[in-house]
Amino acid sequence: MSNTAVKTNYPALYTLVTVFFFWGFFGAGNSIFIPFCKAYFHLDQFQSQLIDFAFYTAYYSGALILFILSTVKGKDLVTSYGYKKSIVFGLLFSAIGAGLMIWAVNVNIYTALLVGLFVVALGFSLQQIAANPLVISVGDPKTGTSRVSLGGAVNSLGGTIGPLLMAFALFGSTVALTDDQIQHLSLSSMTLLYAGVGSLFVIAAMLFKFSKKIPAGVQVEPMESAKKAITTLVTMTVLLVMIYIPVFSTYSASSLSRVEALEKEHTTLVDGLGRIEDTENKKEIENSITNIDNQRKEYVESLDNQRKEYVESLDNKRIVLLSIALIVIGGAIFYAYRSSKKNKEGWGAMQYPQLLLGMFGIFAYVGVEVSIGSNLGELLKLEEFGSLQSSQITPYISMYWGSLMIGRWAGAVSVFNLSKVRQILAMIIVPFIAYFVVLGANSLAGNDVTPLYYYSICVLLQIVLTYWAKNKSARTLILFSLFGLTAMVIGLFTSGMLAIYAFLAGGLACSVLWPAIFNIAIIGLGKYTAQGSSLLIMMILGGGIIPPIQGKVADIIGIHQSYIVSLLCFAYLLFFGMMAKKVLSRQSIDIDNIN
Repeated sequence: MSNTAVKTNYPALYTLVTVFFFWGFFGAGNSIFIPFCKAYFHLDQFQSQLIDFAFYTAYYSGALILFILSTVKGKDLVTSYGYKKSIVFGLLFSAIGAGLMIWAVNVNIYTALLVGLFVVALGFSLQQIAANPLVISVGDPKTGTSRVSLGGAVNSLGGTIGPLLMAFALFGSTVALTDDQIQHLSLSSMTLLYAGVGSLFVIAAMLFKFSKKIPAGVQVEPMESAKKAITTLVTMTVLLVMIYIPVFSTYSASSLSRVEALEKEHTTLVDGLGRIEDTENKKEIENSITNIDNQRKEYVESLDNQRKEYVESLDNKRIVLLSIALIVIGGAIFYAYRSSKKNKEGWGAMQYPQLLLGMFGIFAYVGVEVSIGSNLGELLKLEEFGSLQSSQITPYISMYWGSLMIGRWAGAVSVFNLSKVRQILAMIIVPFIAYFVVLGANSLAGNDVTPLYYYSICVLLQIVLTYWAKNKSARTLILFSLFGLTAMVIGLFTSGMLAIYAFLAGGLACSVLWPAIFNIAIIGLGKYTAQGSSLLIMMILGGGIIPPIQGKVADIIGIHQSYIVSLLCFAYLLFFGMMAKKVLSRQSIDIDNIN
């Protein structure tokens, strides 16, 4: 028997990880784009979070459509078409989305921007489904997870650079700009940014298309029957649409016609007064103006009270509907769990409890990862958090997404065959290299990074937890979920730099959760592994659902207190970590002995 190790196709690997960079670049860039759009388009916090809603629901939509078509046709469309061609097609689709973003910037309509982001992310969905297994296939399967970690490290590099370039494109400098100044900015530089990104998508597509190093990745994989799973997912989707339509409709009409009419009448009389020479007529008009002013004051006061009551009732209606959306998602997964226990036929991969728990785990993980960063800009505007303008938040947003890079770079160390001592040293050194990369990139961009120097203590804590985790999925999930939960508690009950550090540390906690959740969820699925992976990708939907929910909670109880939503997400992940061993042991799987 030959013991020759399978050599890694490094040229293919290095080309592949470029798409990981794009995902991180766009996802993190949204964290700067959200507070900008809030000021520029006069939005509330919920409306601004629709950027994440559009971006991440596209992942769900793309994965669901592929899952349904593959099941109906009885074969996996991505593998039968080939991973390589699927990535090319996904890149070109994202290029079309970038073109739509240019159009949206020119027409200056917020809804159009959301459509463009949706199309970009729809291409990302196809790239994500194809790129992860292709990265594993370009070398020894035993080190496949390490190559995925390397892709994650590059993804986080994009997440670090994304906010910096987005801030430069939007603000043009590091000078603090007020919301009023932001409203008068030109979006012309955004046209150049999306033109450049769209061009990169096309160039990358051509590299993939004509590269002889990248394998085609064509496989004939039959899709196992999962009619009940499809019915449940489609029903869940329809219910979510029915819930979000009335939520969006509450923003469609708000009239101040009476105030506008009074103001117009007031302006007309004032303008006419200057042209009248008759003293008696002048007095009559002056009396009319006084009467209109009194009417206007009384009406405005009455209207303000009416509006407060109306907005409060609307907010209550919205949060109830958004809570029902969460219940629908959780209910669909719970229904699958109960029904598949009685009869597994027709449920496919959804018959496995570890996958169902993992689906909601991915939902909560992506939701909290995105939500912390997307709401951070609004948090930093508070007086107790520095009273920063939207143009000043970049180093903090960059450090948050850089925190994911810090953890993932440490995970990528195992790609290289190092001795135990060198691996421990690398585990300590590499995260700090990543930390200094974030500081250096911000310094080069002209941002003040001195407030972030003591964040190195959080990095040191992350290194200690990584060592304790010992590369065990369940232990990693428990330790880092507890880390995230503790950080949110500290952030909620303190203010100033301590709270900022705590919320930034949420990025460190999230940095290693994806592979841990994914590994636990697909262990023991056998022939349903590919199907299970698709279902997990669908639950990236959490990035589109959780941030708007936190945004609406922020509109009601305040942005600082809204981080209770992030705390609850980490609480579920901790529960999942503690349940993992119990669920898998019933299937005679010892998770501690599986790398």
